[in-house]
Amino acid sequence: MPGSASPIAPALLEWHAREGRHDLPWQENRTPYRVWVSEIMLQQTQVATVVPYYRRFMERFPDVRTLAAAPVDEVLHLWSGLGYYARARNLHRAALRILDEHGGELPESFDALAALPGIGRSTAGAILALATARRFPILDGNARRVLSRYFGVVGSSAESSVARRLWELSERSTPHDRVDEYTQAIMDLGATVCVRRRPLCSRCPLAEKCIARRTGRQHELPAPRLARARHRRRVFMVVALRDDGSVLLERRPESGVWGGLWCLPEFSSATAAGAFVRGNLGEAAVEPRTLGQLEHAFTHFDLSITPLLVRCRGAARAVEEGVSLWYNVRAPSRIGLPAPITALLSRLTDESLFDAARV
Repeated sequence: MPGSASPIAPALLEWHAREGRHDLPWQENRTPYRVWVSEIMLQQTQVATVVPYYRRFMERFPDVRTLAAAPVDEVLHLWSGLGYYARARNLHRAALRILDEHGGELPESFDALAALPGIGRSTAGAILALATARRFPILDGNARRVLSRYFGVVGSSAESSVARRLWELSERSTPHDRVDEYTQAIMDLGATVCVRRRPLCSRCPLAEKCIARRTGRQHELPAPRLARARHRRRVFMVVALRDDGSVLLERRPESGVWGGLWCLPEFSSATAAGAFVRGNLGEAAVEPRTLGQLEHAFTHFDLSITPLLVRCRGAARAVEEGVSLWYNVRAPSRIGLPAPITALLSRLTDESLFDAARV
């Protein structure tokens, strides 16, 4: 292939032309902005999950300027349910910097792009390779898996020596032409054929020379990260409901679970929740009652939520801007809510809990 000394590009490009994915929404009118948004959404999230979120996001935020002009709460609202919310906050922060420092256009410089919040080396390379066909290597999870298996790289990519080796291999494997096609091809191969569990080696265009396949080590490479023991965490959440249909929400810290989203006040025990009710809602509160249990699975733990419904009449807690608010579930505003909390709040209307006779 002219201009390409890559050991894997010819076979990959031929395979991708025949079997690769060519109809993804971010492949239409491929601009640096559209590629950037898709690459951030695709971090640790599968394509099938991302597609509807991406379409809604691009309809509301078609360019950097509209994204930067929006409040971060609206960005989180459109991200709700996609998880890993630091991605959305960084996307918004980066948009503001692009507007302030780069005139509203993603920088063409690799170093300037990689320095933006939430981007880094591999994502910057993917944006420039996919949107401009400039030659930059990538090392996302899919590319890392393909390269580790093909070249038989032993060890965890968390080790600096292994990471350096993989970057060297990615640089060596990236061709000098058709870079955009190659970049999409290696990501597609890792996502659809060279998958983490049960790789489809019989369908792989690189199988003949793949060291992992030839030595029967597909399931050992790349070296898996040490799995953390799964545990269950139980919390109590106060559903302080006023007769006007509003509930009390608090903004969660940016670090940790559901970072930066609005959530019901959370406590580790029913006793602590009761103390909060007495101290903050006072005489306005009617004795709490338990709503149905909620279960939610995270990557490393399971969360068990016990919602405590508290009917509030008369004076209730004043809110602090940016910290807490009364959220009307019958006329919801566009703020970021965790998916389980959205489901719980929708139950308040479904179960007619505004009917005073049911208290």
